[in-house]
This record gives sequence, structure tokens and C-alpha cells, in this order.
Amino acid sequence: MLAGGAAPRPPSQPSATFASPVPSFPPLRLREANEAPNDLKGRYVLYWMISARRASWSFALDRAVTLCRELGKPLLVLEPLRAGYPWASDRLHAFVLQGMADNAAAFAAAGVTYLPYVEPRPGAGRGLLEALADRACAVVTDSFPASFLPRMVAAAAGRLRVRLEVVDGNGLLPIEAVPRAPLTAHAFRRALQRLLPAHLGAFPSARPLQAAGLRGARLPPGVARRWPRAPAALLRAEPAALARLPIDHAVPPAPRTGGTTAARAALRAFVRRGLARYADDRSHPDLDATSGLSPWLHFGHLSAHEVFRSVARAEGWTPASLGSRRDGGREGWWGMSPAAEAFLDQLVTWRELAFGFSAHRDDAGSYDGLPPWARATLERHAADPRPWRYGLAELEVAATHDPLWNAAQRQLRAEGRIHNQLRMLWGKKILEWSPGPRAAWEALVALNDRWALDGRDPCSYAGLGWCLGRFDRPWGPERPIFGTVRYMSSDAARRKLKLKAYLARHAG
Repeated sequence: MLAGGAAPRPPSQPSATFASPVPSFPPLRLREANEAPNDLKGRYVLYWMISARRASWSFALDRAVTLCRELGKPLLVLEPLRAGYPWASDRLHAFVLQGMADNAAAFAAAGVTYLPYVEPRPGAGRGLLEALADRACAVVTDSFPASFLPRMVAAAAGRLRVRLEVVDGNGLLPIEAVPRAPLTAHAFRRALQRLLPAHLGAFPSARPLQAAGLRGARLPPGVARRWPRAPAALLRAEPAALARLPIDHAVPPAPRTGGTTAARAALRAFVRRGLARYADDRSHPDLDATSGLSPWLHFGHLSAHEVFRSVARAEGWTPASLGSRRDGGREGWWGMSPAAEAFLDQLVTWRELAFGFSAHRDDAGSYDGLPPWARATLERHAADPRPWRYGLAELEVAATHDPLWNAAQRQLRAEGRIHNQLRMLWGKKILEWSPGPRAAWEALVALNDRWALDGRDPCSYAGLGWCLGRFDRPWGPERPIFGTVRYMSSDAARRKLKLKAYLARHAG
């Protein structure tokens, strides 16, 4: 998923505005996925929305709007939802569908044609993209370096007769700006401190649908009949509508609502009430000063740029506030409060470390993507006795001897998330209780991808990998089962963390 094509131009200089109605498009964020030409006789520009599922703060949508202006053509937006993707369930479908409802309202208000298509059965949407692209001048889509999306985009590029452009809007730093997979947070932070200032003046537009002359396109004949728009009941994720789909109904919708409206409400609440407490309270489940934004970031309902802009405005920050350090240190570079700097280290450093690693490595979501030292030490201890052993079925229903681990697993099942601090312990204990490290990785992925709203994401795989040594270093003394992989225990967590209310809430 790396950018290519035209030689990059230097990015624009930082500005304090973070967004403009017609931003200059950063060349490092664009690559041409095929060698087909634009068809100047086409009837519209097609935006194939697959991961940046929002109607603003999107570089891909900006690019599509720019092409509409340059070619004098209307815009058609296709947002599909497959039935047969891995771990498809009521939970994941409902969250995406609620986002589609927000998008339908936004595009309708702007007079832009929007086709929200939901497959009634696996494979029913086959041919839809080609049918729409056949009458398009060009196709624009999103870059997302995880799950099945890179393979899907590569396959589509070979089938389309017009140019397919792939746009990276994943983070503040274009993925292409870092030439290789980063291996540690410190090394990546050092690269950020050197490279990011030049990209802080190139933010996506907060109001792309207000572009002058933007208009909607007509659907080609027969498309609406064969691939109809999702009905309103389905976009509301009504239980009866979900029940008719061939997806996993044993994983119910989570209490959080998908879509940009809910995402912005959560962002506002965090900035007003959680941000100031973030540095001191985020590790304690009873206090829970975490942002909780990862589901909306994962599904593209919220942009990292918009989150950053909200934090920066709350801090009264401009790019002139940036510090001068370039040593990879964690504090003092942004020129914000300690709480805001701690949050941005998660939003920018750790999140974009995960995306950069996933974009440059084919094995980011597999056990083989762990660092060699971690695999070597874990495999040396693979035959060590395990005082407790649990299979996937027991883990899934939280049937272990450890009340704290069971509470974390119950939170995952009920809410689609685990408190950030406990998710690390949750993963470490699965390693301790599994027959071997490879089996532990498979259980981690299965539980997280099935139940977590932010599963199947570079950040999820980075977090799971961290539990087994990724982005970490060897730790002594060498222990049974863990070797030199960092060890964590439930007893230590109980001593250090405020857990009384959390344990009561998830007691089962």
C-alpha cells in the first residue's frame, strides 16, 4: 500500500489553520494502482469509499472533489458493505451501517449521489464496482494497510479500464514518508520529530462538499435494480434487518453508535472532560480517562487529523509551538501540556507506528511478524509446563480462574473494547495459558477480531504483537513460558490499579 507514481513535491509549510476549503493535495499520499488512463469522456468521478467512511476530513474525498473540478464532472460515491468479510457480525455491521446513515444525510444535503450498498449474501455485490467504473472518468479509493482491503484494491486495479487512484489518509505523516517498517516507538518518534513539521500544513478539508460547482451524478441504467441502495431500516441497524443477513448473530451490537455524529460527540466529551486527566488517570480502569475513539478511527468515521485539530485548539497550539528536540524523547516536543502530549504519543506515535509497520510488512497480522528475538525466546520455552491451560472456547466465555482477566474478557464481549491498560494484561495471560506461543497468537487474533470494534486494524495487531514482544525489547530475568518477553501479572495489576468499580461492573 505504498505510494508511487509522480515524483513528490515538497509539502507545504505548516500553518495554524489545519484545514482549508480547497487544500493543496500532498503528492506523497497518492499512488496510481494501475496504468489505465483517465477517460475524459466519462460521465462522473467515482469515489469508492472503503475505509475513510466519512464525508469530511478525508484526503480521498478531497482528491475526488478536485478531479470533479478539474474535469468538470459530477461526483458519485459508492460505499459498499460485504456480507462475507472475516468475522462479519451484527456488531461490526451495525457500527458500519450507522456510519452509512450519517454519510447518506451528508451527501444528500450536498446534492451528491451516494450509493450505500449492503450485500444480502456473499458475492452479491460482484460486478458493481466495474459497472460504475465503466462510465467513470477515474476512480478514487482509500488506502488501508490491513485486513483484506489491500488485496481487494489490488484485484480491482487489474479489472478496471480507467485509472484507480489510492489515497493515504491514515495519519498525520504520510506512510510513504517513512521508507521502511519502523521497529521501535523510539526510532519512529525520532523520525516523526524530523519529518512531521513539514506535513502539518497539509490537512484535509473540513468542508469538502461545499466546493463550488460540486453536483451529483446519475447512476448507470440497471445499477439501482441489480444493486439497490440499502433501505432505511438497515441503515438504522434495526434488529430485524440485521437478522436477515448471513452474518454472525451471536455477536450483538455494542452499546456505542457508529458514525461521524457519535464520533464527534465522543471527541468533544474527551477534550472537555478527559484530556486534562489523561496523563495521570488513563491507566486506572475505575477512572477511565482514555479517549475511547479507536472504533471510530478504525472504521474511518473520524479522522486522526480532526482529532489532532480538536486537541490543538483546546491547547491553544500552533505549529510554532513545536519544540526543537529530535532525539525521539517522549515529552516536550509538541509544546503542549503533559496530558495532551501523552495523548498525542498514542494518537500519532503509536498509531502511525502500527500503520507504517503494517504497510511495509506482509506479516504484520501474523505470528511470523514478531521480531526474531521474541520468537526465539518464546519457542525456547514453548514446552515449559503451564500451571493453567485454557482452550479458545473457555477463553471466549471468560471461564478462567482469574477474576480480573474474566472481567476484561466480559468487557470485550459486552462493549467491544477492553480498557487499554488491561488489554495488555489480557494478552499476556493468553500467552501464559496457551499450549504454545503460536497458539496464543491465534487465540489473541480470534478473540479480538471477533469481539472488538477496533479489531482487524494495524493498531490491534500492533497491540497484540506487543504482548508477545513486538516493538519491545528483551526483559530480564528470563522466566518460564515468557523467556525474555516482558511479563505482567494480575496480582501486580490489582496492587497498582484502581479496579474496585471495574471488577464490580464486569463481575459476570
